[in-house]
Amino acid sequence: MQNKNVQFVDLHLTPYQQAWDLQEHLMAHTAAVKLGNRNRSEESLEPTDNYLLFCEHPHVYTLGKSGDAAHLLMQESFLHTIGATFYKTNRGGDITYHGPGQLVGYPIFDLENFFTDIHLYLRMLEEAIMRTCAEYGLKAGRIEGLTGVWINPESDDTRKICAFGVKASRWISMHGFAFNVQPDLSYFGHIVPCGIATKGVTSLSQELGREISLDEVKPKVLAHLQDLFQFHTQHVSRETLPQA
Repeated sequence: MQNKNVQFVDLHLTPYQQAWDLQEHLMAHTAAVKLGNRNRSEESLEPTDNYLLFCEHPHVYTLGKSGDAAHLLMQESFLHTIGATFYKTNRGGDITYHGPGQLVGYPIFDLENFFTDIHLYLRMLEEAIMRTCAEYGLKAGRIEGLTGVWINPESDDTRKICAFGVKASRWISMHGFAFNVQPDLSYFGHIVPCGIATKGVTSLSQELGREISLDEVKPKVLAHLQDLFQFHTQHVSRETLPQA
């Protein structure tokens, strides 16, 4: 029994730990439903929910479980001087930066409602960002062997515009993507972004030479995700989500 409804919540500016805790809670809730279904008859199975969170974070650096802490190019004690925090996370990937002006998306999907293929899942997330960039006339694509969306990926001057790092357990996803719309790119100078020292980082606003608001970009990304995953969006508030 597949449920193609997705409950969408815009959390706006939310501290990283709060968003991480919410993801963990929603994942655990979905896992509990799946576990309970093992003891239910076909006629009484309970559908699992899907959630999509959009937000911005205050300045924060996060390190994936396979990342190298040496890619944080400063002492953790220096973080407070630039108004930033640091977290070691349970997602895939290396180190990245989140901050105001960056659209962060966290799908907590039961992938059994869509398809059980993590590689395809990541490619679909990338495709949504690529299609959004195309709406602005930007050539964005992939680089073989690397996760992410890059501007002019076939050139020597390619620049990453969106980073990805996910986790999946029992086919339930969490973490997601970080799309640089108009963040302060100087914060990337304190890390080796995604562990790749030879390629730059950019934003939608920098590429276009004008300020682009998140409120303008959010519905575009959401529409492309909806089209790619073929889900129906239910706009809900934080208060209507399952409570801890």
